Amino acid sequence: MYIIGLALIGIIAGFASGLLGVGGGFLIVPLQLFLMESMDIDPRVSMLVALGTSLAIMIPTSISGAYRHSKSNSNMVKPGIKLGIFGIIGSFIGGQLASVLPTDILQIVFGIFLIFIAIYNFVTINKPDSKALVKFNLVNTAIFGILIGLLSGLLGIGGGVVLIVVLTAILGFAMVDAVGISLVYICLTAIGGVISYIYSGWGVNTLPYSIGYISIINLFFIAVFSVPLAYFGANVSHKLPAKRLKQIFSIILVYIGLKMLGILP
Repeated sequence: MYIIGLALIGIIAGFASGLLGVGGGFLIVPLQLFLMESMDIDPRVSMLVALGTSLAIMIPTSISGAYRHSKSNSNMVKPGIKLGIFGIIGSFIGGQLASVLPTDILQIVFGIFLIFIAIYNFVTINKPDSKALVKFNLVNTAIFGILIGLLSGLLGIGGGVVLIVVLTAILGFAMVDAVGISLVYICLTAIGGVISYIYSGWGVNTLPYSIGYISIINLFFIAVFSVPLAYFGANVSHKLPAKRLKQIFSIILVYIGLKMLGILP
């Protein structure tokens, strides 16, 4: 049943990753957490393993989605790499913070964060593409790259849920371009977080077949399904209007956020 649960997580998160350009971490983290807690695994260990393994899964998953998007728009690669280089630094720092914060605090922060992003999307759903409020230069790239990377490492997400908002509302990118840039960014940022969770979990008694807080079993069985589904989700995203993408994105975020806060069973 545990393996079946991991496969289902891979299918759902992989499709969402390619469709929405968010890496899938906002689903991979809570779904792993719920699955491990249902197996009576220690909540503290479950939370850190869910965070670290989520970032490891995002590397192949986001590469799959980014590859598909790059075939339609090669201009997204350079902005994604520029942001991602700084994201690696922020993600490493965020992973170190997560290892010392209480589990309850992490869950509450994660839940509130998801609901906040969902509300923002609902409020702006009918707004046309925004004009750039700031220039996409080295200084702003460093600031946004590091800060979003910090959140990525702290919450075990690729950072796409925040980066897409920044790209569309502040830097003036179109939604479809933002999805592609986000996936390139996630490919790089997740690396910093993975290194951080391996380092902080080294020598700690976590799950069998783990490297630090990275579960090889969870990584393998989720990635096997998430990688091909990310490519498929990216295909679907090019057939849906930006408004519909935002609606799907927001509904999923509200549900997962409320579940993380314990409001939904």
